[in-house]
Amino acid sequence: MRKTDRYPVEGPNALWQIYHTVSKWKAIRNFVFIQITRYSPSLRMKNWIYRHILGMTVGEHTAFALMVMVDVFFPEKIHIGNNTIIGYNTTILAHEYLTKEYRLGDVHIGSHVMVGANTTILPGVTIGDYAIIGAGSVVHKDVAAHSFVAGNPLQTIR
Repeated sequence: MRKTDRYPVEGPNALWQIYHTVSKWKAIRNFVFIQITRYSPSLRMKNWIYRHILGMTVGEHTAFALMVMVDVFFPEKIHIGNNTIIGYNTTILAHEYLTKEYRLGDVHIGSHVMVGANTTILPGVTIGDYAIIGAGSVVHKDVAAHSFVAGNPLQTIR
């Protein structure tokens, strides 16, 4: 089960009310720096931006492939351990804006985790140490340490 906090909204859908929950300037700043990291081949520079500008927790020797998209509005809710690989074009979300509510949840990705390309990680999930996530998966629930999961819906392979 994902661990998210729910916030009901009145009136138009929650996405129309985004700037009531996050500063417009924070969103613009984050977007610019995320775009820099998406295209940069420098792992050191990416991790520096993630840690010092976006406020993420990123462990030593963690590698983000090209085109990784982290949450623009709440990157500080993303926590990643040591020696983890986040595959090409993966999206890590810490928010969901829905019709009648929005939800926020921290994402915890352990150490020595391998996240395959084109994976989407939803808010409020925990991925245990040494887990492997198959390419193209949608991580909508917690993943146990040392497990191999893949697919949409996410299934345990072993």
